[in-house]
Amino acid sequence: MPEDTHSPAESNASETDRFERLEGADYDRVTEFLRDRVAFTAREWAIARLCADFRTGTGVEMTTVGEHLPDLVPFMDDQYTRQAVCQSRRSFEEKVRRAGATFLYGAYADFFTADEVDDIVYEATEVARFLIEVEGASLSPTDESNAEERIRAAMEAVHRSSRDLRYDRCPNCGERLGEDAIESE
Repeated sequence: MPEDTHSPAESNASETDRFERLEGADYDRVTEFLRDRVAFTAREWAIARLCADFRTGTGVEMTTVGEHLPDLVPFMDDQYTRQAVCQSRRSFEEKVRRAGATFLYGAYADFFTADEVDDIVYEATEVARFLIEVEGASLSPTDESNAEERIRAAMEAVHRSSRDLRYDRCPNCGERLGEDAIESE
């Protein structure tokens, strides 16, 4: 009986339709498109997506992702080492965390009105949906609803914390305000 020479990642690679919509796209052009909309590069995006796809119970198959990168992503031409995959994924994660902190700081510090924050969240949601579609995936209505609920709850917590920081003391005399004064805001 012949030995199976295909790894599970290779069979998954042929079954996956990730980034199919970018067939024939140039890496630099994809990066330029992303830089106009998000804080990560094409390399970081592709590798983060594949690391999520190839996550196992014991971690991520980084060697497999790196070796099969040109087969899995149409705009990637080179294989990557395990270390390069790990570094790129870490860079993506750091940029996402930084972007989140930047957004929340702007909301906490009251740099934006509630309507402006709503607009920012709406635009970010549309970009995220588009990128997910480009990846060849989609969000189920339940997943989308759950994500929106988590965002809503987080934004309510931001508002409460911001309100508490701003209004726990009278701006004129410094006297501590009671709960009824805080709630009326």
